[in-house]
Amino acid sequence: MSALPPTAGMCAAAPKADIKQPAGRGPFQRVSLSNHRLGERLFHDLGGTASNIESMYRNLAFVAFLTLAMICSAVAKHAVSSQVPLPPSKPFNNAEEKKLQNSNASALFSEKKLPTLGKAMAIGYYPSGCLQGGIELPTTGPTWQVMRVSRNRNWGHPELVNFLERFAPIAAKATGWHGILIGDMAQPRGGPLPFGHKSHQIGLDVDIWFMPMPDRVLSKEERDSVSASNLVAPDGKNINRENWSSADIAFIRTAAEQPDVERVLVNAAIKKELCRLERKDDKSWMSKVRPWYGHADHIHVRLKCPADSPNCRAQPAVPSGDGCDKSLTHWFADWILRLKIPENSGSAKGLKLKDLPPACATVLNAPASPPSAQMGEPSGAQ
Repeated sequence: MSALPPTAGMCAAAPKADIKQPAGRGPFQRVSLSNHRLGERLFHDLGGTASNIESMYRNLAFVAFLTLAMICSAVAKHAVSSQVPLPPSKPFNNAEEKKLQNSNASALFSEKKLPTLGKAMAIGYYPSGCLQGGIELPTTGPTWQVMRVSRNRNWGHPELVNFLERFAPIAAKATGWHGILIGDMAQPRGGPLPFGHKSHQIGLDVDIWFMPMPDRVLSKEERDSVSASNLVAPDGKNINRENWSSADIAFIRTAAEQPDVERVLVNAAIKKELCRLERKDDKSWMSKVRPWYGHADHIHVRLKCPADSPNCRAQPAVPSGDGCDKSLTHWFADWILRLKIPENSGSAKGLKLKDLPPACATVLNAPASPPSAQMGEPSGAQ
């Protein structure tokens, strides 16, 4: 039976060898012996005295120990490189590091136009983290189109991109739409955004509009200027009946029913209408639909932390029940209804790099992945 290569666990368990080197030879002299000379010495030892035989065993033990140490070192390096973000492309000195740590994180991350090399990992918490090894969602697909392309926020963890590619045709079928319009995801390396969101930092959040995809490919100019449909009445207490339809219910429900979805955030007025209409139906999906500020013209879908991202902090589980209780009433208090949240706001703007997980400094300075083939003008754009 062939011998298996040593693992990191085997190397850690190996006893410390107490090998005495033969007199007159240092470690570097011994390692530098050629195979031929080492063979001659061992052959000579075989025909010698007990003392020479003991010396031979020491030679063999030392060579075996040195070989094992070299292999274990390689195993350890491989294990570490597969679990932590890539090292910075250049080292920092103390002054540079201190200045960087106190810099505005949204400005730093928004300057990065490409993702990092390396294994994809969501790092930190949804409103405080970054993304290693993110990938780009193509701006145009069979059943989706990305809006606000100029923002360069159509990036995410592979789990998010794969989810959207699966969800788009399912949502189209459930609603009768041609497809879906996708808003902000994350920046190429995640991190705080300079405007628009507090979350969307670790590549697991996406906004999807309450608006059917048209039966043609929108131009770049249209994608940056067209607005989504507002489903909430001006008073903020009810839905806008002119824009609301049964397709919107199917759209929200289809998103909430996906097993890898953690939450679906909507305006409280939309949640209120769902509670009114769905009381006699299967409501197991309703617990995932949570009210939040804004979200009158889109749903905010949040995925669970991927299994391959140990540094991703999971959000607490949603409360039991359908959410159609007194907790919903809170959202219709006058002081909450008076809150105006501009589109270009974002409380993450004040975060400094030192407020994020330490690994995000490494992500920020890591080598860039080559440009994606999908970058540039949307396919078929006019």
